[in-house]
Amino acid sequence: MASANTHRHALALSLFLIVGVHILGSHKVSANCKEIVPSLVSNCSRFVRVPGPKVPPSAACCKVAQAVTVADVPCFCKLITPAVQKVISMEKVVYVARTCGLPVPPGTVCGSYTVPPN
Repeated sequence: MASANTHRHALALSLFLIVGVHILGSHKVSANCKEIVPSLVSNCSRFVRVPGPKVPPSAACCKVAQAVTVADVPCFCKLITPAVQKVISMEKVVYVARTCGLPVPPGTVCGSYTVPPN
């Protein structure tokens, strides 16, 4: 069973989608990626959790998500492990990103997830 800490740290698209700050310490990441993760977790995690329906993200979530740059995507994708994918929905991460106006090209791979065509 995943701990509450794992659930809390799982967001960093994610997408940007959602990962733990403790995971960041063990990977080389861009400064922007490392700075954005806590805000993504606090503002966007409820929109990308595995259980529940797709829900449009809040303005606060989109504001943080829009700070993610194309250069940050590989950073976030490195952090998407099988454990992370058990608690966040990569489909919802892509939905949130696109709803917030971020281009997520089909074929982008994060963890074991490949973004399908629009």
